[in-house]
Amino acid sequence: QVQLVESGGGLVQAGGSLRLSCAASQRSFSTYTMAWFRQPPGKGREFVAAINWGGSSTNRADSVKGRFTISRDNAKNTVYLQMNSLEPEDTAVYYCAARSNPYPSSDQMRYDYWGQGTQITVSS
Repeated sequence: QVQLVESGGGLVQAGGSLRLSCAASQRSFSTYTMAWFRQPPGKGREFVAAINWGGSSTNRADSVKGRFTISRDNAKNTVYLQMNSLEPEDTAVYYCAARSNPYPSSDQMRYDYWGQGTQITVSS
């Protein structure tokens, strides 16, 4: 069982930056592919970014390419999402997820473990 705890959410103005963190309880963190998803108000949950076990392969949604970067520190059991040039459309609850398969899938159904989520609000 993997427990995931997100942090770093909050309110930011458009054009600003935030960094989300997701700490995992599992000592075998380095064997999990990690991902970030988000759920905008009134909409379904959508893929943001994913990173494989060692960080050599990443996957990002087109809407965040060039603005968001996913990274991980296996020594700290933590995955990060650096978000730059934030837009009001990025307002959502952001979720961290984990799967034991090495491929950084964008399909939320392929992820086995989820955090509780953290709110990001971008004001215009």
